[in-house]
Amino acid sequence: MRPFLLLGTRAEDRAADDEYDAFLRFGGLEEHQLVRHRLERTELGSVELDAWSGIVLGGSPFTTSVPEKSETQLRVEKELGALLDEVVSRDFPFLGACYGVGTLGVHQGAVVDDTYPEPVGATDVTLTEEGRDDPLLGVLPTTFEAFVGHKEAVTRLPPHAVHLASSALCPVQAFRVGRNVYATQFHPELDVPAIQTRIELYKDAGYFPPETAEDLKAAAARASVEHPPRLVARFVELYARG
Repeated sequence: MRPFLLLGTRAEDRAADDEYDAFLRFGGLEEHQLVRHRLERTELGSVELDAWSGIVLGGSPFTTSVPEKSETQLRVEKELGALLDEVVSRDFPFLGACYGVGTLGVHQGAVVDDTYPEPVGATDVTLTEEGRDDPLLGVLPTTFEAFVGHKEAVTRLPPHAVHLASSALCPVQAFRVGRNVYATQFHPELDVPAIQTRIELYKDAGYFPPETAEDLKAAAARASVEHPPRLVARFVELYARG
């Protein structure tokens, strides 16, 4: 099987390692089947798409819609933009989790801003009619709980994008471009231990008041988030290539 490529941008080793481990575990992959590249450390360089089964973009502390950005973020956005040029042109299998909504959304002309943030925790996500019929999202129940936590989201999709899921506070929880290029606002890779790790690592990053971290961890432990990881397994099932 050709490996999948996981692109990460998390500077904290524990968060980066947890994310990688989650995609390995829920995708049913061995380490040689999921190669990761930490963009915050080194330049992406040339990506030969034919060498891969698909590309996964993990979550990020970066916010695409903020006006002031570090040199690292500007470099990463430029590299991802060039990669998406080819991914979209070839309709190559791509799954962007959380950060993917902003990255793919901006690339495709969506309006991405701070109109629809969601607090860190579990929320009910509901599939649209197109989402229920979608080969990837359709493995999930019509309504399911998922972990979220973001400062920006898609306010308006371009006409050619297919709207796949929404939640009460965030109209665009998932969308598709072409047949094989996906982005989700919710985190399909997060289970309770993983989101508790994120809460601890990012408690001073402006997502929530730091003093509420322990309450958020406790609330996460009470949530019934069990279905989203099926999306990771389904992505591998659909696109693994020999």
